[in-house]
Amino acid sequence: MAPPQQSALSHTVESMTSLNEPQTGAVAHETSAANAAARATHDAAGNTTSAASTENLIEHPRGAEPGKPGRRDAFYFEQKTRLPDAADGKGRGGARYGRTGIIHTPHGDIHTPAFVPVATQAAMKAVLPETMKDLGAQCLLSNAFHLYERPGEQVLDEAGGLAKFMNWNGPTFTDSGGFQVLSLGAGFKKTLAMDVTGMKSDDVIAEGKERLAFVDEDGVTFKSPLNGSLHRFSAEISMGIQHKIGADIMFAFDELTTLMNTRGYQERSVERTYRWAQRCVAEHKRLTEERLGKPYQALYGVVQGANYEDLRRHAAEQIASLDFDGVGIGGAIEKRIIGDTCAWICDAMPESRPRHVLGIAAVDDIFACVENGGDTFDCVAPARCGRNGAIFTRHGRYNIKRAQFKHDFSPLEEGCDCYTCTHYTRAYVDHALRAREFNGFTLATIHNEHFFVKLLDDIRESIDGGYFNEFRDETLAKFYENGSKG
Repeated sequence: MAPPQQSALSHTVESMTSLNEPQTGAVAHETSAANAAARATHDAAGNTTSAASTENLIEHPRGAEPGKPGRRDAFYFEQKTRLPDAADGKGRGGARYGRTGIIHTPHGDIHTPAFVPVATQAAMKAVLPETMKDLGAQCLLSNAFHLYERPGEQVLDEAGGLAKFMNWNGPTFTDSGGFQVLSLGAGFKKTLAMDVTGMKSDDVIAEGKERLAFVDEDGVTFKSPLNGSLHRFSAEISMGIQHKIGADIMFAFDELTTLMNTRGYQERSVERTYRWAQRCVAEHKRLTEERLGKPYQALYGVVQGANYEDLRRHAAEQIASLDFDGVGIGGAIEKRIIGDTCAWICDAMPESRPRHVLGIAAVDDIFACVENGGDTFDCVAPARCGRNGAIFTRHGRYNIKRAQFKHDFSPLEEGCDCYTCTHYTRAYVDHALRAREFNGFTLATIHNEHFFVKLLDDIRESIDGGYFNEFRDETLAKFYENGSKG
């Protein structure tokens, strides 16, 4: 659709400024406006561009100096445009927290809102990091628990950190291992929109699964899914592992519950996650001072609380009171209140802190979360669905392995400019996936990851251009017109 004229109500900041001002209840670090100027260059036409495109940030990350702790001012968030408040805004006083901005990190900038593809074990399955950069990905997320299991955090530390290890010239995230509390404990891989009717138990476990994680006050004992050996994670151990992995953004160790846990357990879990968060902040500060010559790693606190508004608000206030660099919106959330949940948390959160929504990739969920404050989003679904033949397009999701595509020599999606669609046909991708050839996994993944990266790019453009509402309504109408999943 053609962008209409920008609304006068749009909260545009013409000259972007750092939002890291001191906040009540949090020790916020100061950032000089000179940092932003130093990180921008101008092309021949006078347009501002990121200096990251010319910097070799794998070898020379920002804020890292020999013999000194990483400079904290190498990480900060700049807000550009915020959605105008509305009568139906879910935040306090009708606030809509959706916005555009830039997350500055030692290994480059992330223009938000942004999709974060998941390279669980420091690798996108069947796709090179260079290809991910070519399709538009700005950053990647890996999983601390899986990298701890193999190759081990010491290997990544010796290699110079996650970005250098996998030859990714850009920002990286690591999940703390908190998700394994759920996936190895209760055995659930996806928690959104679970049917919990009549099911409330603290001993719930997915059908056919063995409990491999056991939670206590100090941390979690894991039974390795690789070889059955026992391992221990705590706030301090998670911080130690993530510091050695060396991602730009890491998450505090938290307990992820299911929607089936009782109210009492959810209350105890929120308080336990807060105590773990306090320990994470303390250990993070100690390790930052100790690990000289390393770039600063930002630490996000994670807000839990399941479906309960009072618990989410309480947990958000707790996390906002601690000296975190950003916030992760985590846990099991029903689709019907996913936007509300983001708004409840943003009501309590300083605007200087970027907000990451963990594990979200349904198109309607992304719009709901962006509108209510989400800045970055990660999910394994685009790649996993692609490897199984599910293809995302502007007109919904379809299965490329249906018989009707065997003789179809058109691209996966008409009008798509990704590498797959400009070089290969539906017939070929269908064949490669059926034959279990890696080419099929590669081509389907490239298209799906490009779909979500571009979706967030287009959402960002719509916020800056003042036509988010129109773009949201048109996109959702097209995507779900045939009852598509996702």
